[in-house]
Amino acid sequence: MFPIPLDRPLVILDIEATGLSTRTDRIIELAAIRIDEDGTETRGYWLLNPTIDIPIETTAIHGIRDEDVKDQPTFKDKALEILMFFGEADLGGFNAGHFDIPLLQEEFKRTGIPFDIDRRRLLDAQKIFHAHESRNLAAAVRFYCGHDHEDAHGAEADAEATLEVIRGEFAKYSDLPKDMDTLDRTYNPNDPLNADRRGMLRWVNGVLTINFGKKKGESVADLVKNDPGFLKWITKNDFPFDTREICENALKGIFPKQRKDLYKPITGGR
Repeated sequence: MFPIPLDRPLVILDIEATGLSTRTDRIIELAAIRIDEDGTETRGYWLLNPTIDIPIETTAIHGIRDEDVKDQPTFKDKALEILMFFGEADLGGFNAGHFDIPLLQEEFKRTGIPFDIDRRRLLDAQKIFHAHESRNLAAAVRFYCGHDHEDAHGAEADAEATLEVIRGEFAKYSDLPKDMDTLDRTYNPNDPLNADRRGMLRWVNGVLTINFGKKKGESVADLVKNDPGFLKWITKNDFPFDTREICENALKGIFPKQRKDLYKPITGGR
């Protein structure tokens, strides 16, 4: 059984990709373990044609070559199947909030299928681990599970290892919160004045403003009128998904409202 009771499914995922850019790179391998409220575990695995070349230096890490995936389906081919597997589950992984989840969201966007992450809670094994030990996944497996992590950088092995580490963390740290809401709030704190997850757009006295670079402190509404090129630059470059989406909508005259509740629950299962 999972270490804590779940009030909705949890999907532990790991991705191998063509590179490290969540904006321009593509998923090659996606492995996911879905844990339902009753503890039932279901495994999903997809080997995908990324539709772009896999760099030699990337192949050196995970061992997947262009010829290995040339006859495989694309993400677009499998998007609905993947979406059905994930349903409205919470998400988990090892550093998944920084890379795996943003990249997955980008892939869904390219297919035109929305993949909402704002209302999904995140259980990141790396954040718990770094808060207590500050090392990588292989070290976490050795520390919490007592053995070496074989086949590192394979999505299936990494997803299995991450689930094993999470179990080990809950066994070792008795003070860990025992519900997903408190875990999410503890290890993924949100500043309510941030309009996006990274805080690149911020609410200042109720006004949506830029929070970086030469335009820091300027109103997004003013930029729409006086310098829309800056917002277009954000939408076309390697900024986080939600940052670009807010700017895209602003250019269309659609502005967000300052959120009061960052933790709206999802009801139901798949």
